[in-house]
Formats: sequence, C-alpha cells, structure tokens
Amino acid sequence: MNFLVYLSNYILPILFFYLIGFGLLMKIPVYDEFVKGAKEGLTTVASILPTLVGLMMGVGVLRASGALEALGNLLSPLAELLHFPKELIPVSIVRMFSSSAATGLVLDIFEQYGPDSYLGIITSIMMSCTETVFYTLSVYFLAAKVTKTRWTLSGALIATLAGIVISVILAGFALF
Repeated sequence: MNFLVYLSNYILPILFFYLIGFGLLMKIPVYDEFVKGAKEGLTTVASILPTLVGLMMGVGVLRASGALEALGNLLSPLAELLHFPKELIPVSIVRMFSSSAATGLVLDIFEQYGPDSYLGIITSIMMSCTETVFYTLSVYFLAAKVTKTRWTLSGALIATLAGIVISVILAGFALF
C-alpha cells in the first residue's frame, strides 16, 4: 500500500516529463502546441460559460426560494414508500443539475446528521455514484455541437436512478 502512495506522488511529474521528452524526440514544438491547446480551451470555456452560469443561477434560485424543500415535501410519501430518506430528495434532484450546489446540501446533511450517520453515508455514496446529468448534457453537447442526443438523457437518468438505489443499498451494508 505504501508503494502506491509513493508512486502516486510521482505519476504526474513522470507523465509531464515523458510528454515533453516524447514531443522533443518527435520534433514537435511542444510549447507552441501547449499554447495552441490553451487557446482552444479558453475558447471552449467562453462558449459554455453562459450555459454554466444559467444552470448555477437556476439551482441557486430553486434553493433560495424554498422550492426544493417544497418538492421534497411533495415527494416524501413516494420516498417513504420506496424506503428512501426524504431528507435526501433535494440532494438527489440538485445533483442532476449542479455538483457544487449538491455539495452544499451534502454539507448541510453532514452538519445536521453527521458524516458517519446513515444519511451521511448514503449521501457520500450517492455523490460518487451519480452524475450532473443536465449540466453534462448541456455543456458538453453544446461544446461538441451535438444536436441529436437520441437516448442519452433517458440512459443518463436511468444510470442516476441506479446510482441512487445502489447508494441506499450499500449504505445499509456499510452500517452492519
């Protein structure tokens, strides 16, 4: 185990020098390629920034207005039927839109119930098993100019639902 920790400290510097060395061996102007890639990256950031700001603002408005709490209360009978903690409904909804907003909700759960509690464990697993579906679709498909998404949204929502279900199951095993 100590070997892996030791190795992980050197992976990035080794990769960095390997890429530079390989580029120099292939007679590629490494710095010029780096600058060109950085320009393309900034262009991509500039093109997706309005979408990103819109998503973050929308989630902020939902959270500040109390709409998430109201939606959680509305869905709580269904959550109880499915043995899903109603306190995690807002996290599971917000997670599909914004990871940073969901992290804020997770910190609230940690503060109220504790990170080692049943809800804290479910939340931790759920955050690692799910994806920001709508953010990813809007930002990356916009950047790649994908117009026909076909089954991407339904597949991503099914995968998210599977991640949520598995997080509840795994948290149940973690406590025993």
